[in-house]
Amino acid sequence: MAAYDKGDIVMMKKQHPCGTNRWLITRVGADIKIQCTGCGHIVMMTRQKFDKGFKKILEKAAESKD
Repeated sequence: MAAYDKGDIVMMKKQHPCGTNRWLITRVGADIKIQCTGCGHIVMMTRQKFDKGFKKILEKAAESKD
């Protein structure tokens, strides 16, 4: 599966009712917490459910390598 991380913007298979299909990953662990970039709604789901609904990474989080 894709290597997603905290701070990435991802696209899910189903779009949010507000019309946006961009989600910000705010927590990664046994559960994944994502926040809609359109309306700010927060959803927490199991990693298994997230992997099933995950489509692709739109933007990677900025990483400082200094």
